[in-house]
Amino acid sequence: MTEMTSRFALPLLQPGQAQKELHHNEALTLLDLAVHATVKSAGINAPPANALIGDCWVVGTDPEGAWSGHAREIAGWTGGGWRFVSPPDGMVAWCVADALWVQYNGGTWVRGQIAANSLWINGMQVVGARRPAIAQSGGGATVDAEARSTISAIIAALQAHGLIGA
Repeated sequence: MTEMTSRFALPLLQPGQAQKELHHNEALTLLDLAVHATVKSAGINAPPANALIGDCWVVGTDPEGAWSGHAREIAGWTGGGWRFVSPPDGMVAWCVADALWVQYNGGTWVRGQIAANSLWINGMQVVGARRPAIAQSGGGATVDAEARSTISAIIAALQAHGLIGA
């Protein structure tokens, strides 16, 4: 029985093993699919008929044909046919069709969500943690409808972007 790595189930070489190159090449093929993964599309169930060597997809939840039994795995077309990588939690891949990152968490692939504590651009923090809601203006000795309208629009924009609570 071949021993496998814990995260990507890559075949390990064994002492005295015959034809070590087969296991080594299989491991390299799977690594090629998994490392800095890029997929054509995510969530499709049927293997495409026109796959090129190196093309990959995230298999959907109800796979068919050659992908049967490989739900939510990364399927890659190789010179030896389809190979599959079972993603560990936290695995990220670039999805060309969506132009978004997809991340595997809790048994599902999530599109376009990036978790962070803050966003920095050119060494400057531009977005931080969400702040509490800002009370709408009201009352006061002098009513300035234009100023209130502008402040309300700013607050609405900040809420729409999720930067402050509603």
